[in-house]
Amino acid sequence: MKIGVLINHGENPESGEVPTYAEIREMALAIEENGFDSAWVVDHLFFRPEAHKTVGIWECWTLLTALAEATSRIELGTLVLCNPFRDPALLAKMAHTLDEVSLGRLILGMGCGWHQPEFDAFGFPFDYRVSRFDEALQIIRPLLDGKSVDFDGKFYQVKDCVISPLGPRSGDIPLLVASKSPRMVQLTARYADQWNTAWLGDPEPLGERIAMMKQACLDEKRDPATLAITVGTSVAFPDLGEGRSFAADPFIGSLDEIAAAFLAYEKAGADHLQIGISPYGLPALVRLAEAMHIYRR
Repeated sequence: MKIGVLINHGENPESGEVPTYAEIREMALAIEENGFDSAWVVDHLFFRPEAHKTVGIWECWTLLTALAEATSRIELGTLVLCNPFRDPALLAKMAHTLDEVSLGRLILGMGCGWHQPEFDAFGFPFDYRVSRFDEALQIIRPLLDGKSVDFDGKFYQVKDCVISPLGPRSGDIPLLVASKSPRMVQLTARYADQWNTAWLGDPEPLGERIAMMKQACLDEKRDPATLAITVGTSVAFPDLGEGRSFAADPFIGSLDEIAAAFLAYEKAGADHLQIGISPYGLPALVRLAEAMHIYRR
């Protein structure tokens, strides 16, 4: 099972501090040097959890392009791109180009978005998000595979669209979709190479979610084994300080217990973990790496 780490590229809502690119790059290199398999960025334009309070964040695709040049081994993924923020055909073009820059290390993670304040502020439509996503996947999937596309939908239209040049993995850029609702799960089973279910702490709930996805694959007449399962999870180290967590119940334990949780995820069917660490920083990353090495032994 692969193990990756989420990179923080947003403002700390308590202190107002924003990580510089130099700090983001340093963390990505540390993820690579400590033996992790992947690094992940999130796609938001800002967070506005309360009225008139805005929490900033750097744009993820620009960062990912820079990190593709800075790193050399780890996979680089988006968890996940918000579909309405980018035209689907252009995004396929961007994906082939970034796959070239990274020498074949991109995982193109996508979703339909959820945080309405950023949609409203930047002028993106918030309605029919799953229907828009459905049409976008019908364009992106064949373009990732190096095929020509003609599509005339309600929300998107392309005519004799081709991607040229193609990246180094023409037809093999992995498309990841994050989904939990029945319709999104169905689209995942139909179009994706990888599936993300998030956010979890304890691995116990994973089995029920995987059973739902397996049934969706069977409904699509697809072998469930052809869909890689990725899990967004959080690990917290309270003795290192306070920090924010993606999961409502981050996993807390000794190094051996964390390693055992990794093994439990693997036995439950996970192929790849994307871990948010709390508190965020190099001390927690190094400790997480120690747990990972115990798991791998």
